[in-house]
Amino acid sequence: MSTDDHEERERSGERYAIAPRRVSFDWRRTPLHWIPDEPTATHVINVLHLLLPAGERWFVRVFKEALPLVTDPRLLKDVKGFMGQEATHSVQHSYVLNHLAEQKLDTGAYTSEVDYLFERLLGERPPWGIPFPAGRWLLYRLAFVAAIEQFTAVLGDWILRADALDRAGADGTMLDLLRWHGAEEVEHRAVAFDMYEHCGGREPLRYIRRVGTMAVTAPMLLWLWSRGASYLIRHDPQLAGRLRYTPLAHHRGVRKGLLPPWRALAAAIPRYLRRSYHPSQEGSLGMAVAYLASSPAARAAAGAAGRAAPGKEA
Repeated sequence: MSTDDHEERERSGERYAIAPRRVSFDWRRTPLHWIPDEPTATHVINVLHLLLPAGERWFVRVFKEALPLVTDPRLLKDVKGFMGQEATHSVQHSYVLNHLAEQKLDTGAYTSEVDYLFERLLGERPPWGIPFPAGRWLLYRLAFVAAIEQFTAVLGDWILRADALDRAGADGTMLDLLRWHGAEEVEHRAVAFDMYEHCGGREPLRYIRRVGTMAVTAPMLLWLWSRGASYLIRHDPQLAGRLRYTPLAHHRGVRKGLLPPWRALAAAIPRYLRRSYHPSQEGSLGMAVAYLASSPAARAAAGAAGRAAPGKEA
């Protein structure tokens, strides 16, 4: 099916099935600086590997806790597909952390802080003993997931279009991981938002909570990302302290097309805050599905699943 066909299906309201792909990647030939001669751009993107294992495990825990609130069977099916995809993302990015450690770049000090954020500050119990009414803290956590997913959808669409990374000679395995993940983020871009809207209660409070959690999420992600890039560059054994993360170096990566423009990420915020907004407006489902049909890892996973299916001939 063509890209245009998928877009037409989406416009017509036809349901799109969301399901995990059990992919795997071989990191043995991926260099530490997988964008050649671009350590800053490499490590800015590598921050994803620091944030996503803990963050996406947290997404799954929050959604699992909220499943009893879902009364729409179609949404329930989407949510379960979302959970399967996010669990797979977490595992695959954890393998990249292992690969970095094998190359003498230990990320443990930073990822322990990320674990604390998701497991304690955003855990099942409100932090610092804040007396939320029963069930209210879960709604806030669902709203935080929806706000974060707004940015992952934008980033997913960007990586699918980032031809400059190919021209720069970026490692093919890393690009496939990032684009497979980005395509699935575009695939399920509306699920967290729909889950929050479904569970979030009366409209005035639901909208106010959506605004409030985005007001926290956007600066928090900016802070985490800048700290993560600084950490990776500072601890990179090949750089040996010769380089620092700076806004100027980051901007050079943006100008070359190796990093997403700040304005694209910033513009996602006012869109999200419109009362009439829905994340199905983000990115291109057709482009995402087209990439997943050509992704080496996704194709291999589909082939393995087909061979393992009952009744299939060897």
